[in-house]
Order: sequence, then structure tokens, then C-alpha cells
Amino acid sequence: MERVKVSVIASVALVVTVGALAFPVWSYTDRSGTAQANMSAGMVNTQWGPLTASDRDLIVRVRLAGLWELPAAEQAMKRSSSKEVKEAADHLIVGHTDLDKRVRTVATQLGVEIPDEPNEQQKAWLQQMTAAQGKEYDRTWANLLRSAHGKILPAIGQIRNGTQNMLVRQLASDTNQTVLDHITMLEKTGQVDFDAIANGTI
Repeated sequence: MERVKVSVIASVALVVTVGALAFPVWSYTDRSGTAQANMSAGMVNTQWGPLTASDRDLIVRVRLAGLWELPAAEQAMKRSSSKEVKEAADHLIVGHTDLDKRVRTVATQLGVEIPDEPNEQQKAWLQQMTAAQGKEYDRTWANLLRSAHGKILPAIGQIRNGTQNMLVRQLASDTNQTVLDHITMLEKTGQVDFDAIANGTI
């Protein structure tokens, strides 16, 4: 009889423990609209297919990219005297204006909360560009943007390959084309420090 009691108590304790661990996940509501919050949310079903935490994260990252890269491109059009830099900036303006419309539409359709201003790191990059002068400006501008585009590229490919959501898949395809175009144009400026980017010092 004693063994039965111990067994029952152990079983109840296990159920309570599992319930306590699971509760924060089930009760979580994504209120902040940040990538970190989206990563914590579970998978949900939509009419376009399952929407995962990784899918949400890509949507947020695409939105964030436009929030700082558009101002950066507009700034370069005013401040740079380089034809190549201005041409790259024009590609960024066209690409992110279109991509931002797409990501906002997708976010609305899928019920994903997205940010309305750059994150702290992106604000710091914009400040770094603003502080740069002369030829240093073109170098700073091109390298910060080239580094950022290079970092998001693998994530886009991973989501494009694995997502089961039709809208996210199309957004990933559109984003991939835009990012590749921007990388190409940024490299054509002649300002990109490939060694620094490869070593992760930018």
C-alpha cells in the first residue's frame, strides 16, 4: 500500500511539474512585436499554411531592414558625391520601398505584429553614418549596409527552404532577390572592405 501511495504522489508531482513548465508557453501572448518575442510564440495554423516562430522572425527582420536602410539610402543621396554610392542608394530606396509594402501586407494577413522604428543597433549604425565625413562617409555607409545584407541572407534561404506558409515563402523569395541586388550594387561602389566583413569586424 505504501508503494502505491509513493507511486501516486510521484505521478501527481510529475504532472504538476510538466504543467508548470508548459504553462508559460501556452499563456504567452506576443505583445512587443520584436523578433525575440516572436521567437517565443508557438506555431499557429493559417489559411496559407502553418506559421512558425522562425517565419514570424523573418517578417520582423524584413520590416526592420527597411526601417533603417531606407533612411540610410536617402541620406546617401544627399550627402555622397560618389556616382556609384548614389546608384546603390537608389537601388536600396526602390527595393525597400516595394519590400516594405509587401511585408506590411503579409504581416497584416498573418496577424504578426511588426515594429515601427529601427532597433537600437540599427539606430547606432545610422548615427555612425551621420557622424562620418568626406570619403569616410562612403566607406562607412557601404560597409555597414553590405555587412547587414550579408548577415540576413542565410536566414532568408533557410526560411525559404523550410517554411510551409505560402505567404512567407513568397516574401522570402522577394526578399532574397532584393538583398542580392543590394549586395551587388554595394560591392560596385568599390568601398566594401571584404576582409573586414569576412573577419566579422564590421
